[in-house]
Amino acid sequence: MLILIPETEYELTAIRAQGAGGQNVNKVSSAIHLRFDIKASSLNDWLKDRLLHLKDNRINDEGVLVLKAQQYRTQEANKKDAIKRLHEIVNAANQVKPTRYATRPTWGAQKRRLESKTQRGQVKQLRGKIAPE
Repeated sequence: MLILIPETEYELTAIRAQGAGGQNVNKVSSAIHLRFDIKASSLNDWLKDRLLHLKDNRINDEGVLVLKAQQYRTQEANKKDAIKRLHEIVNAANQVKPTRYATRPTWGAQKRRLESKTQRGQVKQLRGKIAPE
């Protein structure tokens, strides 16, 4: 189930982008800072808890997710990119991975493994120096 976050729950701020770009980079605020307060959002408590416990350095101590989008030259494209990345993070945290159950190798697989080890050992034995008689 995809979760869409309303526009009222995140704050977009235009800032100047870093890096190369000539005169344009010094005059135009094309990069976007997106701030999303996880604790004050309308997400359910389970998902808030999952987001807050992510090992992600974009989430600060106050529980605010800060994304910086400056990949594109236009402000509008960077806005779309920041919002898309926010939705990706939230939807990824919403996915629960199935529990992995340990399985044992089959009898045939064990047999094949041991045969290949024996064969490899024989190949290595044949590489040794031949003893003079």
